[in-house]
Amino acid sequence: MSDSTAPSSNGFGVLRHRNFSLYLTARTLATLAVQMQNVAIGWQVYALTHNLFDLGLIGLAQFAPFLLLILIAGHAADRYNRRLLIALAMGAQLLCGLALLAFTVVGLSAVWPVFAVLVLFGSARAFMGPATQAMLVNLVPPERFSQAVALSSSSFHVAVILGPTLGGLFYLAGPKTVYMISSALLLAAVVLMCLVKSVKQPSNREPATWHTVLEGLRFVWSKPVVLGAISLDLFAVLFGGATALLPALAHDVLHIGPTGLGLLRTAPGAGAAVCSIALAFHPITRRVGAWMLGGVAVFGAGTLVLGATSTFLVALTALFVMGAGDMISVYVRHLLVQYETPDAIRGRVSAVNSVFIGASNELGEFESGLTAGWMGLTRAVLFGGAATLAVTGIWSVLFPVLSRMDRFPHEDKQ
Repeated sequence: MSDSTAPSSNGFGVLRHRNFSLYLTARTLATLAVQMQNVAIGWQVYALTHNLFDLGLIGLAQFAPFLLLILIAGHAADRYNRRLLIALAMGAQLLCGLALLAFTVVGLSAVWPVFAVLVLFGSARAFMGPATQAMLVNLVPPERFSQAVALSSSSFHVAVILGPTLGGLFYLAGPKTVYMISSALLLAAVVLMCLVKSVKQPSNREPATWHTVLEGLRFVWSKPVVLGAISLDLFAVLFGGATALLPALAHDVLHIGPTGLGLLRTAPGAGAAVCSIALAFHPITRRVGAWMLGGVAVFGAGTLVLGATSTFLVALTALFVMGAGDMISVYVRHLLVQYETPDAIRGRVSAVNSVFIGASNELGEFESGLTAGWMGLTRAVLFGGAATLAVTGIWSVLFPVLSRMDRFPHEDKQ
């Protein structure tokens, strides 16, 4: 990145901004708690029913309310205090953790109460997502925003890496222990978010009509750069969702056990975390469009290597590189969307972004399973990598303004 980035003497200097530090700590603790809870919920539900379909319902119970509420949540993020929305969403997640703890203490014998709690959790996640994305840009000076994005992303991925591991370790003492610790972390997150001082936000009192709720979609459609960046992620992840096939790859191709599978699952997050820390010290400032397309291309190439190898270390390295490439794309897209979007509709545009990301992840896993059943495991992974590379090339032609973009919009105006 030496010729395309602006070196920073202190990538952690952004932490001197009190609001950002409180926000970052709260978000990291909340993410860590949720990841720990997910491990306990999965083990507990399967122990009760021994039904694989119920494991699928865990994801559906969270994603369905998220998909239904996300556009309304985006409007709320533009109309109401974003700091308060995030604190309330974290508070709702805390209530979910306490409910799961209560179910465990009394001796849960049915799974439907867990699914009911997860519906509430998915609803809270819907309102938290747009407010979280829209608020970050207001917490730091413009010149520090790229570092804030990088550190926010790295802390998220560190929590995603550590959360399942800690959840598994604490589960040795029983699910009650996991829910107690995760609830304590969520309580701390709520307190920290309440300590964040209210940041300046445009006053928007438009009623929640279909016209105002869909304003984010209209804005994205009218901005080729934003549309290109968001849709690139949608289709790249849609075709490149080979990580959903890791259990089968681990068992049938790499011939490794659960420990090896755990390392494979950790590798993309580790690659993303390392890359995001590097970006905090060396933010991308030139040829940003090429960097974004290049990150997606690296992700596709890594997927091809993953599908072609039968060696564990090569697969582990490929997944690490895939995580790093994806992080570059996510970093550029987040900055681009936030810089291009007026603050008055930033919540609604962030909601559209969340829909695209959520749909790509969920549909990507479905697509990978479908093609694996049709083509076979290895061919499905190779197809996904080739399709991702093809999407990269097609998008560079469909959205030339994206591929030619040199600087972020706010830098062009200086």
